[in-house]
Amino acid sequence: MNWDFPYASRRMPVLAEHVVASSQPLAVQAGLSMMARGGSAVDAAIAAAAVLTVVEPVMNGLGSDTLAIVWDGSAVRGLTGCGRSPRAWTPERFAGRSRMPAEGWDSVTVPGGVSAWMALAEMGARLPWPVLMEPAIRYAREGFLVSPQIARLWARQVPRLRGQPGFAAAFLPQGRAPLPGERFRLPVLGDTLGRIADTQGRDFYEGRSARLLAAHAREHGGALSMDDLAAQRAEWVVPMHGDYRGLRVHELPPNSQGLAVLIALGILAHFELGPDVAPDQRAHLQIEAMKMAFADVYAHLADPDAMAVPPDWLLEPAYLAQRAREVSLHRAGNYGARPLPGGGTVYLAAADGGGLMVSLIQSNYHGFGSGVVVPESGISLNNRGSGFVLQLGHPNRVAGGKLPFHTIIPAMLTRGGRPLAALGVVGADMQPQGQVQVICALADLGLNPQAALDMPRWRIDDAGMLRLEAHFDAGVAQALAARGHPVKSASALDDLDFGGAQLIVRSGEGYVGASEPRRDGAAAGF
Repeated sequence: MNWDFPYASRRMPVLAEHVVASSQPLAVQAGLSMMARGGSAVDAAIAAAAVLTVVEPVMNGLGSDTLAIVWDGSAVRGLTGCGRSPRAWTPERFAGRSRMPAEGWDSVTVPGGVSAWMALAEMGARLPWPVLMEPAIRYAREGFLVSPQIARLWARQVPRLRGQPGFAAAFLPQGRAPLPGERFRLPVLGDTLGRIADTQGRDFYEGRSARLLAAHAREHGGALSMDDLAAQRAEWVVPMHGDYRGLRVHELPPNSQGLAVLIALGILAHFELGPDVAPDQRAHLQIEAMKMAFADVYAHLADPDAMAVPPDWLLEPAYLAQRAREVSLHRAGNYGARPLPGGGTVYLAAADGGGLMVSLIQSNYHGFGSGVVVPESGISLNNRGSGFVLQLGHPNRVAGGKLPFHTIIPAMLTRGGRPLAALGVVGADMQPQGQVQVICALADLGLNPQAALDMPRWRIDDAGMLRLEAHFDAGVAQALAARGHPVKSASALDDLDFGGAQLIVRSGEGYVGASEPRRDGAAAGF
């Protein structure tokens, strides 16, 4: 591991035996407090995830989905806390639209996040639920001081969501978004978290919280029912994996887009990308591989029961070698990538001295999700239904009781059958792009975890443009443009569009924790 810091870093990594990294320092502290009380990395992840629903409401809430990859001490396990569409949904419900709605009840799928907390707790929590929920309950009831980046993102969403049911009453208490440093309280959310704690999560799907959700849906023309909620279960799955430069990269299977990371890395494995390779050549190859991966994923990925192509087929060595041969070393290609809109997501990683490691992502999808907030509960609801398509014959076409295409992708790296790193990069279609760049920085360049996160990034945007961060090397940008990439330099104010990463890497007797310099977060440990 190279301990140089070649980029304009605002952060230094933390080295400790127990580490939590997250996009909000209050969530990090909550997770560490659980481990200090005898809890494991699993306890830390649950507590931090609960706090994030309070202190980063733009990005996630109790109406979120939650996905995780866990090293349980002997194996890598995947957890999908994804909700299905209401069973009453049909393609005819959305007839006459050009695309699925992104706001309101007709964009809401069953929230899967709390069911994922339940599954994690059952698997490996050492502390009782009231202890795990205590920090989140306290911040909801007593309030917290809004951090600068969250205040900025909060204000961005006001014009879009001000008119959605319950949004203004919950999140615009003074008729506007809170300013940095202002205290924000949502006591009814604290009460809901309290019921979740008292019932080990069941209240959300069977009790008062479920009744409030279903009643609000009926009042506003939504299709979500008590039966939909009661049927929700998080599912333990076997992660997919691919090998890259001696590392094994683990991603969740469809309906998650983690397959895009494995396809891109499988293509890149056919090229040399080490320190002796020119930076523009390295970036060009990464971009081309990512475009190919997007083309495959957006054409085929859906609820696994609806996919016509087995996911493993897209990772066959012969297929990846064929794709690699299609890459020109000198010119940008067009592979029909169709990136999705930007989103609102949180990621956290936790690792303890006993060797357990958790990589967890939680998301309402777009900022504040659907914009719907259920009164008397503080529950803000996802808009994951907008991940479906309306195209006849497409495997991801909307239907009742179906899993939508899912953007959130926690990752884990192992080496020699042992856990090496927990990694996630939030930001809708930036997630696989960011993961590929960070993994290549670690594996090809030998960068330390903080430098791998500090490295300037590129992003293929939803118009097919290649956007480069403001501090991206100008010479590399010119060389990429000369290859035919439609380059557009972003301003410094657009840094949030290039993802939010957290990373914990095993090193010797402890861990190295790094946190995204583009967000408010931190890595901390003891």
